Amino acid sequence: MQVGLLGLGLLAGVFSGLFGIGGGIVMVPLLIFIFQFDILTANATSMGAMLLPVGIMGCILYYRAGLIKVSESLWISLGLFIGSFLGAEIAIGINTQMLTILYSLVLIAIALSYFTKKKSTLQEENTEEALSPSAPIWKCLITGLLAGIFAAMFGKGGGIVIVPMLVKWFKYSQKSAVATSLAALQLPVGLPGVVIYAMNGHLNLWYVSLVAIGIVIGTFLGTKVALKISGNGFKITYGIFLIFVALYMLLN
Repeated sequence: MQVGLLGLGLLAGVFSGLFGIGGGIVMVPLLIFIFQFDILTANATSMGAMLLPVGIMGCILYYRAGLIKVSESLWISLGLFIGSFLGAEIAIGINTQMLTILYSLVLIAIALSYFTKKKSTLQEENTEEALSPSAPIWKCLITGLLAGIFAAMFGKGGGIVIVPMLVKWFKYSQKSAVATSLAALQLPVGLPGVVIYAMNGHLNLWYVSLVAIGIVIGTFLGTKVALKISGNGFKITYGIFLIFVALYMLLN
């Protein structure tokens, strides 16, 4: 089991660094079906293991590359914090199956839009990375609010909402969107959840430590790969990832 948990952390770290997601969408299903964890222990292990490794490794590398919009990420974090409470309240009395189907279709539509865009030249890609515009506060709050609601309702990381919105609505480059999403997700989603799970006895520090070691390495590798992929290649890769996520949600 020890080697398996290390490998799981490595895989989740690569996904987090590459796509700007929390990693729970990779870890939680595997912890349940392969390692036979109950859902609460799986969630606690995932959130606990992701909190520091992803926040430190991924965010530092992206920040050094000049891709994180610090001000925007802070306002998105505030929206996430509020949205997570609203999402929990909504989830009590709403038909989440229908919402899951609708959201999966939206993800597929977003993914297809990545494939149909005209290819840009290398010069255009570099200009895009350098000129990702700043966004007004209200846009950041709405983005975080929607992401927080989604994360609380479906148990998925808010990055799956934040990244497409930053690209489509804010006109961010794909890399800047991933970097800003990764920075925004840390405190409002990770820390409160870890504290609550620990207080209720669902956090196993040994499991968390093993997975976290793998995540440190995986996040470093994923971020390095993301920084080297061309703008078009990155969008295509992310589009494929969104399709897999949508299919996973529909099947479950």
